Amino acid sequence: MGGGSVGLAAAVFLTRHGVTPLVLEQQPGISVHPRATGIGPRTMEFLRQAGLEQAVDDVAVDMSAGGAVKLTMHTLASADLSAAAPGMALGSAWSQGDPSPARVRGVCPQHRLDSVLLPAARDGGARVRFSARVRECAIESGGVSVTLDTGEVIAADYLIAADGVRSTVRERLGIGVSGPGALGEPTVSILFRADLTRYTGGRHFVNCTITNPDAPGLLVTVDGEKEWIFHARADEMSDAAAHFTDEHCRELIRAAVGDDALPVEIVSALPWRPRGHLADRFGQGRVFLAGDAAHTVPPIGAFGLNTGVADAHNLAWKLAAVLRGDAGPALLDTYDAERRPVAAMTLAQAMIRLADPILHWDPTAAERRAAAGALHAPVVHLGYRYDSAAVIDPQPDLPSTEDVFADLDGAPGSRLPHHRLPGGASTLDLIGTRCTVIAGNHRWIAAASDAADRLGIRIDSHVIPLSHKEIRPWAQTVGIEPDGALLVRPDQIIAARILTAPPAPAHLLHHLLTRILAR
Repeated sequence: MGGGSVGLAAAVFLTRHGVTPLVLEQQPGISVHPRATGIGPRTMEFLRQAGLEQAVDDVAVDMSAGGAVKLTMHTLASADLSAAAPGMALGSAWSQGDPSPARVRGVCPQHRLDSVLLPAARDGGARVRFSARVRECAIESGGVSVTLDTGEVIAADYLIAADGVRSTVRERLGIGVSGPGALGEPTVSILFRADLTRYTGGRHFVNCTITNPDAPGLLVTVDGEKEWIFHARADEMSDAAAHFTDEHCRELIRAAVGDDALPVEIVSALPWRPRGHLADRFGQGRVFLAGDAAHTVPPIGAFGLNTGVADAHNLAWKLAAVLRGDAGPALLDTYDAERRPVAAMTLAQAMIRLADPILHWDPTAAERRAAAGALHAPVVHLGYRYDSAAVIDPQPDLPSTEDVFADLDGAPGSRLPHHRLPGGASTLDLIGTRCTVIAGNHRWIAAASDAADRLGIRIDSHVIPLSHKEIRPWAQTVGIEPDGALLVRPDQIIAARILTAPPAPAHLLHHLLTRILAR
């Protein structure tokens, strides 16, 4: 349940695996008021795998020509967007190269992302019901039931609760949360339309901190031309809605821009406050928490939404494997074991950055990050590792807090390293909806087929010439010999690394798959 970005992403991922979910969303439709705008590279990899990379890139704000990530100015009119601070250019954190085949060309506000996810979910067979408010949920011996405000009772095999920071499901199940809770000052997010090209000159930025004492706040790009969000400080949350009338919002925006006569259309104003919390557990019986229901991360670094989408991607393949009988129910226990530590890490990293934002925005601040315990942003987005029963001999310790390439080293539990194959495809593109064997010779193809037949499942297998001069550096990175192999899960996570071929590879694969899939 929950038809925001995380819930819709879960529906898309489930339909790819042959599951037809029902999405229940209490709002009457997709929210026009985006709460997040940044899509990270790992999320784009998920969307690429789902065939949606181009569609999402098409609706993103084009910042490929360059633009400031973050500015601080008295007013927008006083900003010089032609002189963004060194090291602040979009994508500068990836100056070492490109660890991912997927990248969005700029920011992509949630309502634009959702405009792609919703039809994709429906095209895949998902049913999406808006204006459907869940009142109660109950875990039963063979499934889950939810009761709507209308009294309608809906039965399901499993429930993904992606119902937000004030999750009804989490509350009904009595799952507690820990963490700092409310952070900073109360804020009102004002979505407005105004032509600011006179002040931007066609240049882009992600956000601009306004220091004008008459309108202190944060100006955020939505479309980079006429649609924007201004986060204005509010004295009290209780009277924010009454105080922030359309006229008061217009006055604040004009002061922030530095133009008393600026025509401004107020679309909506939402009171909110940054929060940080982590659910005590991410699952109970046949119910699983995802997104803000499981973790709420302060809005710095684009960690929150992206962590939630990763929850959905991790859970989708496991639910599908259990539902079709490929895996045992114990596989679902690895969802909490894998995603909760990542969410805890992400929350901790966001908290460190709140105290010193330059740790995030400045790629040259390595020593400063090390002293504060901060990971470089690419490491947070791509370098995390899983340690669970669904990984053979996991290696959870990160080799580097700065170099994401060092972290993507082929270790079990890490994401398969990206490498361009002859023809232009990425090694990540070899991974579909099944566990996959990537190997250096055809002996593994027969072994994979044999192991799959013995288990009564399907797995994919690919042979790539590991000794080829263009591939050999990648094989050295992942640490396998030309006759070795990798067993990769559907979420592109390396489940097992086989350094060199054993005498009976089919027997070994059968054993590994049995462990990974909790058979």
